Amino acid sequence: MSLDQASPSVPLRSTTGIAVICATVLASMIGFLDASVVTVALPSIGEDQNAGVAQLQWVVTSFLVTVAALLLVAGGLSDRYGRRRILVVGLVLTLGASVLCALAPSVDLLIAARVLQGIGAALTVPSSLALLNATLRPEDRARGIGIWAGLATLGMTVGPYAGGWLSDTYSWRWLFLLNAPLVIAALLVLRGVPDSRDPAAAGRPDVPGSLLTAVGFGGVIYALTEGAARGWSRPSVVVAGLVGIACLVALVPFEAMRQHPMLQLRLFQSRQFDAINAGTLLFYAALSASSYLLYLQLELQLGYSASAAGAALIPASIVFLLISPISGSLVARFGPGWLMAAGMTIVGIAFVYLSALGPGSTYLSGVLPGNLLHGLGLGLAVTPLTAAVLAAVSSADLGEASAVNNTVSRIGGVAAIAVLPALAGGVHLSLTETIAASFRPAMLATAVLCLAAAAISVAFVSKTATTSTPRMAPPPPHACIANCMPPEKVSA
Repeated sequence: MSLDQASPSVPLRSTTGIAVICATVLASMIGFLDASVVTVALPSIGEDQNAGVAQLQWVVTSFLVTVAALLLVAGGLSDRYGRRRILVVGLVLTLGASVLCALAPSVDLLIAARVLQGIGAALTVPSSLALLNATLRPEDRARGIGIWAGLATLGMTVGPYAGGWLSDTYSWRWLFLLNAPLVIAALLVLRGVPDSRDPAAAGRPDVPGSLLTAVGFGGVIYALTEGAARGWSRPSVVVAGLVGIACLVALVPFEAMRQHPMLQLRLFQSRQFDAINAGTLLFYAALSASSYLLYLQLELQLGYSASAAGAALIPASIVFLLISPISGSLVARFGPGWLMAAGMTIVGIAFVYLSALGPGSTYLSGVLPGNLLHGLGLGLAVTPLTAAVLAAVSSADLGEASAVNNTVSRIGGVAAIAVLPALAGGVHLSLTETIAASFRPAMLATAVLCLAAAAISVAFVSKTATTSTPRMAPPPPHACIANCMPPEKVSA
């Protein structure tokens, strides 16, 4: 008997239902904290560890690239071996890696610990919502995911502020322990949640495919990061780039020959699916890069403390939370294409406005208007983007399509952060000098990426109204936890 059969679904208003909602929300908050709060402490880490720009970038991107490389195979592991089991493994690994991050005596060891954090997050993200979907009874799943989305979004708004406060008040090391109470609480709550797995899952995990993906992404990101910081002609940069590209090119024919591949290539037979992922790559790259830039600009050029920088961008999340349900109803009437384009264009305009930030800029006139526009654009774009991904594939491929789109968003973010130093026009600058030189051109570049994504949406994404719309959008994509369950599976 499968675990799904042994553990029947339960009502949302039950002890088990409440437990799985709590565990899922906690896991999502942990993923966001590990992905993003470190940015507000980069100046402190750089000063304390005497770290260069490339090393500080790796503190951020080592986590992100690990999650992106392992996300697809981790979802398969949770389906085969038990979602609760894999979630527990991911949480325990996350807690251990977070302690190592806090104790790291050098920036190189900090980067290594961040890789371990990334492995933990990759195991946690897909298994948490899959467990929610399998545990709740069909009629309660949409509501449960709406509750998850709302609480996760509210929780993420205070994350950068809390991390900044710990960095300001005590030390940057303490922000890596910010997730420890959440991990312990999630592990305790999970004791009341039954395990589940997919009885149709078969075959061994695609370990070779995941290795090709990890080496491919890692090699390319290493080449971008080190090439921008140290020069593109260095042998290590050239070799890493070529190996990475070769692995990614080999991934397609290799997956085509696998009986149980990590990546279903039939998804890419849909032109709309391809276009949406191309737009996602550009849009999420812009979101991740702008978040990275804004935090550092506020601290290094405008003199904000880490906690003040974390609090300064909270209004965007609040506006997103208010707008996203309205956007969901508009998708059902007008289709996703125009809404995606409008939202992405508004975000691009916000980034043009924010590119003027510099010494002497005030919060009310310099930061807040662009931040509110940013939230408005996100609120309009994220729900239709999710709906368009779901509408582009068959019902049998909804989970795979969501995972692919999630992975693409993370890849875009990692790549954008990796190439930022190249926009400064120099390769041997300090972090402060890099941000001073690159902030405006880089922010304008993110605006161009948003407009390009909007153009793709207008040209290729359906304008037809669709019912394949989440009841509530997942948290903003720059939170790196946008992994809302497809509505068809929610109501199945």
